[in-house]
Amino acid sequence: MTVLTHAFTPGPIVASGPVKLTLMAPVARFSLRLRAANIPAVSMAIGVELPITVGERASNGTTEAICLGPDEWMVIAKSDNTDTLVSACADIYASATHSLTEVSAREITVRIEGDRAAELLTIGCPRDIDSIPVGGGCRTVVDGVTVVLWRDEEQSFRMDIWRSFALHVIDLLCRGCKELAAE
Repeated sequence: MTVLTHAFTPGPIVASGPVKLTLMAPVARFSLRLRAANIPAVSMAIGVELPITVGERASNGTTEAICLGPDEWMVIAKSDNTDTLVSACADIYASATHSLTEVSAREITVRIEGDRAAELLTIGCPRDIDSIPVGGGCRTVVDGVTVVLWRDEEQSFRMDIWRSFALHVIDLLCRGCKELAAE
């Protein structure tokens, strides 16, 4: 597991107005690649039935997976489950080849919620936010930056942002919050 001092302090970023932004606590995060034939074995190992349709998500309460492509998933787990997940995948590697790469230090997550959260996301994002179903998600871009967007509720989202672009995207979201609050 990568050990990194979290340079971003979890907590509120914007706490008033029609949209609230919160920097979430770090989680264990994995990029998973595998062939369709190995989905059942890896699903059993990680304890989550991997979704096979791009944009679908699955969860067992402590581990969550989103299908980002035909052979690609992002898997999120509690930080204290990292070793268990890695070990379970290592145990089945010989019979179900896959690539499980820990990317925990690569990204941070911002929660975006409030009455106008979906509207805020249209600033800099060409994706039709309304087309993302509750419980779904996608890889998309915000002002040219690749992000993973998770829709948890109608007006509640999580955005995974690469650490190197986080300040830029957070600044854009904060400016958007100010604009919405001024209306």
